[in-house]
Amino acid sequence: MSPFKAMALLFLGAVLLLPGRLSAQERLTLEQAIKIGLENNYDIRIASTEQEIAKNNLGYRNLALLPTIDGRVAKDFSRNDIRNQFENNEPRVVDNSTNNITNASVLLNWTLFDGGRMFINYNRLKSLDRSGQLLTKATIENSLADILDAYFEVVRQSRKISSIEDAIAISQQRVDITQEQYEVGVSAKVEILRARVDFNADRSELLRQQELLQNAKISLNQLLGRDPNIDFVTTDTIMVNTGLEPGNVGSNMMAGNPNLQRIQVNRDLALYNLRSARSLRLPSIGLTGSYGYNRALQDPVIFGNTVGTNESQRIGFNYGVALTLPIFNGMDINRQIQNSRIALESTTLAYSQEQNRLQSELARTYARYVNRIQLLELEESNVLLAKQNADIAMERYRLGLLTAIELREAQRNQLVAENRLIDIQYEAKAAETELKRLSSTLLQENAE
Repeated sequence: MSPFKAMALLFLGAVLLLPGRLSAQERLTLEQAIKIGLENNYDIRIASTEQEIAKNNLGYRNLALLPTIDGRVAKDFSRNDIRNQFENNEPRVVDNSTNNITNASVLLNWTLFDGGRMFINYNRLKSLDRSGQLLTKATIENSLADILDAYFEVVRQSRKISSIEDAIAISQQRVDITQEQYEVGVSAKVEILRARVDFNADRSELLRQQELLQNAKISLNQLLGRDPNIDFVTTDTIMVNTGLEPGNVGSNMMAGNPNLQRIQVNRDLALYNLRSARSLRLPSIGLTGSYGYNRALQDPVIFGNTVGTNESQRIGFNYGVALTLPIFNGMDINRQIQNSRIALESTTLAYSQEQNRLQSELARTYARYVNRIQLLELEESNVLLAKQNADIAMERYRLGLLTAIELREAQRNQLVAENRLIDIQYEAKAAETELKRLSSTLLQENAE
């Protein structure tokens, strides 16, 4: 083995098998990545907490129909100088007259009818809970799509490293052949130098590609909500489903897209707001009641011609029914009704806008998907042709029938074709993932 070849193998070993690297790597399947992401992804966890708030609000909805009971205790003190003058009589003066008043009561308020707003609020809470569920679903689907794209990005960058390693192997053969030819006197030294320059260029490209792979792993770890420095190797390949039809995807999108459904829920909320504003014109009926204790002590106090102490005490029930009928409030009710109607119309327009946006996005994504499927078939054949051409070129180079420049061109053509195929596979998979996300079938398929 030539010294240069030994150095090259040592370099590859140092790059690919760093100390402790192989033993520290985990084998991460796509299924495992999805499971970890659904459990740890921060966006999903934040959306889940928002949904919990909506569930809690809905869980206490019936309490709005119940009365409110409050307890109140008060202790009041006062100190005054009193002077009473009765016609021509001498004035009666009392200095430092003190008052000591104690109040304790239990108050009950029960709204029996408020124009139906209690029931409207109940329906609003149900809609808010539904909106929270749809938000969580949309967040999960978006996060899942991001995880799939990030996982296959790691696969793509890993495969590109394999292609570069194949190119380095060819460059190494070229260096060995050139060295042997030089030793027997059939090749000039400049050919050895040119072969080594190309070999070093391939090694440099490998180092750059390894950086891209490391960045892709960090991005995936971030989506999985774990330490970005965790190293792993992917085990799945990029398998593209070539049988998606636009009709099926479009019908599923209109029926199940969570963003579209959330806008529909927002329209329901706007309708409830309109009904609530209209109900302000209706009377409200409430029941009030209290049980209280009152004690007042005033010392000293004037009783006619006598100065003494006055004490009074009350304890008992108070109850009644109150009817409130709005007559005029500065046209504020009309303002609220008009604004609610405008908001309802706005949500209707927003629904149509989102529907149009999704249809446009679907058309663009499907066109990209079909194009990548066609390119995929073409690039697969190109890789076979480029590989055959590179093999033939290497054999002709061994026989001295091909120049180094022509061999290098055949080698680069093979590498470019392989990388182009890898990119097309990734782009086709990304388009497939986006189509499934738009149709809200991505989560269902990956949960099975």
